[in-house]
Amino acid sequence: MNDQLREIISKAKLNFAILASILAFAVVGKFTSPQFTNAIFVTADQLVSDLYIVFIAITLGAFIPNFKLVAFGSMAAFVGAAILIQLGIFTYLTIDYVFAILIVVLGFASIANLYRHYREFRF
Repeated sequence: MNDQLREIISKAKLNFAILASILAFAVVGKFTSPQFTNAIFVTADQLVSDLYIVFIAITLGAFIPNFKLVAFGSMAAFVGAAILIQLGIFTYLTIDYVFAILIVVLGFASIANLYRHYREFRF
């Protein structure tokens, strides 16, 4: 394998892990809880039409040099919001909606960060 390609893959392994986990969630969710999984992905599809969330996710993925901060910060925000929902503080949010936001943000941020590494590749 080319050294340059190996370097790009090593830089982007967190991106591939995030995208693979979204795909694994979709596949496993269709077998275990199809209604819940379908509700999350329908909500995520509706969120994509809200372009400000997509622009924020792309900006996070493309311009923050340490992608681990974006990934783990997004997951920490999800966990914090889930705890506050369970405590009854966020009565207008649901876990489904917050998880759909997490999928959209992590997916688009991963793709933008992957593109940032890919454009360095020269044939």
